[in-house]
This record gives sequence, C-alpha cells and structure tokens, in this order.
Amino acid sequence: MQKALRWLVADCKSGDSLVFYFSGHGLRQPDFDMDENDDYDETICPSDFMTAGMILDNDINNTIVKPLKEGVKLHAIIDACHSGTILDLEHVYDRKQKLWVDNKPTSGVRKSTDGGLAISLSACADDQIAADTTAFSRNEMTGAMTYIFDQIIRENPTITYSNLLEKMHEQIKHANSNSTGCLLRIFCHKLIQETQLSSSIPFNVDTEKFNL
Repeated sequence: MQKALRWLVADCKSGDSLVFYFSGHGLRQPDFDMDENDDYDETICPSDFMTAGMILDNDINNTIVKPLKEGVKLHAIIDACHSGTILDLEHVYDRKQKLWVDNKPTSGVRKSTDGGLAISLSACADDQIAADTTAFSRNEMTGAMTYIFDQIIRENPTITYSNLLEKMHEQIKHANSNSTGCLLRIFCHKLIQETQLSSSIPFNVDTEKFNL
C-alpha cells in the first residue's frame, strides 16, 4: 500500500487529478511527535498491519500531500474509523457553523502541499467509529459511508461539496431516527458517524462541485 501511495503522486504534473480510496479499518494512537492538535495520530490498517504495522497520518501526509505540485488535485475518500484528519490537512470544514477551521499544528510543523490541492472526505470524526453494511453482498461487509456516498453521487452527479455533506448527514440521521427504515435494517445498529471534509486550502463549498 505504501508503494502504491508513492506511485500515485510520482511525476505528478499540473492538470492531474488523483484519487486515493480506502475502505477498511482505522485506529488512533498517542502522538509521540507532538504535531497533532488533539494529541493523537490517526492511522489506517492494511491487511497485514498486525505484522507490518499501521500507516500513520504523518506518513500519508508526507507521501501524498506534501509532493502535490501546483495545478495537481488529490481527492482522498477514506471509509474507516477515526479517519477525520487522516491526511493531516490544514483546514477542516465545520458543517454546522459553515466555516473552515484551522487545523495547522500548533508546533508549526509543515503539513501543506507543494502548491497543489488536497481534499479529504472521510467517514467520521477522529473520535468516532464507522459502521459497516452488507448492502452490496450478503457475504461481504461494506462501509456505510461508501454505500451512502455511492447512492448520492449516482443520483446527483453535479452536486456541490456542501450539498454532498448535507445529504450524507441526512441519510445517517434518517437511519438513526427511523427504526423501520431501509437504512437502519441494512446497518443493523445506530450510526454515530458524521462525514468530515478537510482540505489543504479553504474553498467555497457552496459553489464548488464535487468532481473527481
């Protein structure tokens, strides 16, 4: 996976549009580098993480965020627990207050790109877990975010970032409040996740359309 991440950004040039999608397990651990505002490093867990270890947000930032050159855009879609700031991007969008919140490390450690744009859409906040579903297969689990995201994008191909966040929030709220609804039956239990949007640079979420 780390080799694939390096390949993704290798020789990137202006006009390139890159996508990193991950659906799987995510964890968090104490921040030993003192560069996290919440004192935790978020991680993703490859299939061999028990022997090879987890991939930290610091490593992901160093590998696919910092190398992004001017004119290059990266979208990361991360369906995992504790994935809110998994790319360590410097700005997090507050959906309720409708504004960008500064997420730069107080230590002053650089987390920015080399002029490019990185955008992350993650399943939940850093302190939340993400649910699974068997909606696509009776034998294989799929992330709830993946299921909802796929349905919304198919029905709204020109949706803005703000509308995408709102619709995903509405779907989860509906699943939690409607005990006889389809989504609750699919997910089997209450969802406590809330989709997170972060970016290397603030942008107008009300006018900018989600486009890979």
